[in-house]
Amino acid sequence: MKDEGTKGEGMKYDILIAGVGGQGVVLASRMLALAAMKAGFRVSTAETIGMSQREGSVSSHIRIGDEIPGSLIPAGQADLLIGLEPAETLRNLPFLKKDGKIIVNSHAIPPASKPPGSPEYDPAALLAFLEAHVQGILCLDFTQLAEEAGTYRAANVAMLGAAAGTGMLPFSREIILAVLETEIPEKHRAVNRAAFEGAIERIKLIPGQPDGEQKVKLNV
Repeated sequence: MKDEGTKGEGMKYDILIAGVGGQGVVLASRMLALAAMKAGFRVSTAETIGMSQREGSVSSHIRIGDEIPGSLIPAGQADLLIGLEPAETLRNLPFLKKDGKIIVNSHAIPPASKPPGSPEYDPAALLAFLEAHVQGILCLDFTQLAEEAGTYRAANVAMLGAAAGTGMLPFSREIILAVLETEIPEKHRAVNRAAFEGAIERIKLIPGQPDGEQKVKLNV
């Protein structure tokens, strides 16, 4: 998916979304790509999907920039990693650049099966590792936040709200909301909007988080 806009001379911004099947990784990716295009940026996206459609690993690469050499983000170049599940966030950590940011959903989805003798899934240990090794990290139970808004299925949209509310995106929250109005079916629109806006309000209560009025500083 590409747009021929030319806004932002020499800019680039790479976003990786990671989760498991059924969490709405592809929808979140599409919304970000459409928002970037609506803001006048060129965009390229690509998905990698595991063997199992549901509960298998799913990741989506959103590359925004004047010149995009490929659809997949190379290791160590992602500006932002949005992890819908702790283990999938850690699995994709090698893609994050040295000063990159992470938004991670603390709600874990244990694997449907595991090889005999493999260690127990310990999401708390994974989150502790991420918080110890990544300076720019925002960790919340976005699934619970979305459920409070009306449905746990809106956790992906709540995480987009957090990204917008912390100023981690190169376009405004209003643009994403405009995309939400066209991409989410009408019967689900209100609850997804509530999850998006609820996340923005929640992060305002976290000490040290920016108010989102400033966009990310783009690479030029």
